[in-house]
Amino acid sequence: MSSSERAEHRVRADGTGTAERRARGDGTGSAVRQVRRDRLGPGTTVRSVRVGTGGGPQVVLLPGLGAVGYLLRTADACAARGGTLRLLDVPGFGDRAAPPFPATIEALADVTADWLATVPEGPVVLAGHSTGAQIALHAALRVPDRVRALVLLGLTFPPAARDAGALLGAFTRTALHEAPSVLPHVLPYYARGGPRRLARLVRSAQRDAPERLLPAVSCATVVVGGRRDAIAPPAWIGHAARRAPRGRALVLPGAHSFPFTQPARTAEVLVRAGLRT
Repeated sequence: MSSSERAEHRVRADGTGTAERRARGDGTGSAVRQVRRDRLGPGTTVRSVRVGTGGGPQVVLLPGLGAVGYLLRTADACAARGGTLRLLDVPGFGDRAAPPFPATIEALADVTADWLATVPEGPVVLAGHSTGAQIALHAALRVPDRVRALVLLGLTFPPAARDAGALLGAFTRTALHEAPSVLPHVLPYYARGGPRRLARLVRSAQRDAPERLLPAVSCATVVVGGRRDAIAPPAWIGHAARRAPRGRALVLPGAHSFPFTQPARTAEVLVRAGLRT
C-alpha cells in the first residue's frame, strides 16, 4: 500500500517549491503546486509535483533524464486548461531524500507502474518526454487498466541514434535549435543524478526498441515530436505512431525540448488526449 507525505515548502523553478500565482494559458504563470512523496514499499519512494485542481483530465508526466523543472511550464498550461497534471520525479535524480535506485528504463518503468497501480484514483493520461516517453511506454504495458491514453513526447531513440557516435551527432545538430533558457531548468537535476547515472540511463535507453512495444498498446496513443529535433526526428515520430494500433503523429515547432518552448501547445495535446477517450 502507498503512504504519503506532503512537503510544506514552496516549489521553485527546479520543481522543489509551491508557487501560488495563477497559471496563464501560455504556461508562463504558475498554478498551485503540491509536492508529495509516496512510499511504494521498502526502499522505494516516489516524489511527485501536482499542478492544478481542476475537474478535467488527470495527466501524469515523466521527464527526460529525470529533470522535472523544464516541464513545469507545461504543467501550468495544463492546469490553466482545467486539467490536473502530476510530474513524477523518478527516483535517483531530483529527489535528494529518495534512496538509490537503478538508472535503467526497465527499473524506472517498474516503479512507475507500481505508482500508477496504487496512487491515482483512476485511469490517467500517461505521458513522458524523451527517455521519460520510453519509461511511460513500458509502464503502460505493465498496467494497461490504469492508462486511458498514452502521449509520447520526443520519443527516444530511433535505430539510427542507438550508438554513441550517432547520438552525439544528433545531439549536436539539435542543440543548434534549442533555447539556452532551458539549461537552468535541467542542469541541477543532471548534477544531482551525476554523470554515471545519466550515462547508464542513456545506454539503457539506446538498448530499448520502442517500435517493438508499440503494437501491443491498446489505448489511444499520440506520438509528438519537434520539427527541428534530430534526436527524435519527425520521420521517426511518424513511424512510431504507425506502429501503435490507435496511434497518431503530431509535429510541433521547436527542437527536442519543445515542451519547454511550446508549453501551451504541449498542454493542449495532453488535455485533448484525455477528452478523446
